[in-house]
Amino acid sequence: MSDEEADFAWGEAEKDLMAGIDTSVPHSARIWNYWLGGKDNFPVDRLAGDDYIQTFPGILDVARLTRQFLIRAVNYLAGDAGIRQFLDVGTGLPTVDNTHEVAQRVAPEARIVYVDNDPLVLAHAQALLTGTAQGATDYIDADMREPATILEAAERTLDLTRPVALTFMGVLGHITDDGEAQSVVRGMMEGLPSGSFLALADGADDITPEFEAAQRMYDEGGSVPYKLRSQHQIVQFFAGLELLEPGIVPVPQWRPEVTPITPPPGVQPLAGIGRKP
Repeated sequence: MSDEEADFAWGEAEKDLMAGIDTSVPHSARIWNYWLGGKDNFPVDRLAGDDYIQTFPGILDVARLTRQFLIRAVNYLAGDAGIRQFLDVGTGLPTVDNTHEVAQRVAPEARIVYVDNDPLVLAHAQALLTGTAQGATDYIDADMREPATILEAAERTLDLTRPVALTFMGVLGHITDDGEAQSVVRGMMEGLPSGSFLALADGADDITPEFEAAQRMYDEGGSVPYKLRSQHQIVQFFAGLELLEPGIVPVPQWRPEVTPITPPPGVQPLAGIGRKP
């Protein structure tokens, strides 16, 4: 086993999937996993993550704040909104309080489908597929640019005649064309029934010079570039939906709870939840 693989306890199936993983280039899902304290990353990812932190230490707060919004959003959707079906697009690597864990704590019968197309995430899919006996979890190996393919596969687990909560947490920036990104969200929501929800968090372009320098270094370092968008552009993802209060706001301001994290000024991803009429 190579040094890069030493952190993993691979089974035979996972070793076969490793053939599709380039461990010489940093990957956003693995860097994010590293920032959140996970162990499913390689030396090249930790190096890229540390370089980013050195330029802009606040990225650790950004990662944690986004995760906290996911937890609050899923708690609301499974609790107050009564949603029992979740479609998590661009899920990334499992850490703590994944969507199915949060939803099934509230409603053990909840059904969750994860979507990603990264070989390492696929190799860890088994970790995602350990929900409650009353509910269900599934994993779709698909590109988020293919809404029709995702929706067709999701029907193995979800009843698309009943409301679904669709989540995009910090992933739409990987689609750098604004029209294409909006088309992805619109295509997914059009395939879901009335009463469904969109929960979204993404990077805003109102950032500090340090954040801008770190992001530029990241984009030029071999990882898939990530586009930061204006508040107006992020609001457009919710076109045709009924925005829940307090609207599209910095993530710590969306129905906040007590948290030990103090976000750096001006460096806060934007988030919101909308309901399909």
